[in-house]
Amino acid sequence: MRAKASALALVLGLIVGLASCGSTDGSVTAVPAETFGKTIPASGAVAPEGFRAVTLIVTRPDGTVTYLCVWLADSRELRIKGLTGITDPDLGGKEGMVFRFEEDTSATFWMKDTMLPLSVAWFDRDGAFISSTSMEPCPADSESCPSHAPAGPYRLALETMKGRLAESGLEPGSRVELGDSC
Repeated sequence: MRAKASALALVLGLIVGLASCGSTDGSVTAVPAETFGKTIPASGAVAPEGFRAVTLIVTRPDGTVTYLCVWLADSRELRIKGLTGITDPDLGGKEGMVFRFEEDTSATFWMKDTMLPLSVAWFDRDGAFISSTSMEPCPADSESCPSHAPAGPYRLALETMKGRLAESGLEPGSRVELGDSC
């Protein structure tokens, strides 16, 4: 009985939850969380949906190159959607989500209605690492959620599961560029 009540509470929380994760590049429109992901029947986890998968080419400070398959959020709508409401720690089989901006921006990130702890790294127009931080979930019933700011203007930001930046080579001295579909 307790398991049924917990499952019902989770489903209701996802249905009632409003989305606004991602970058705050202007006004944020609230969108129901259930429109963001699809439920994976085997695990019940919600994975990103509606994004294109691309290769993120990472050149580590020592010159070695790593290829990551990530979700791409390259429109205002997709950047607002971000990883809001996602409960799948495997992010649908991808390493993270990259947010691409056409112009330099200093927009902050926040975790409103985001269920998983994440790390974010920002990269300038040439793909050079600017800074990174870790972010904790901020539930819908919170009065306010903290904003996370980069150390300078950026063009790309990558969100991944908390603690995975360094193992992917995303650290001071690294560079990234977007590749083709993966």
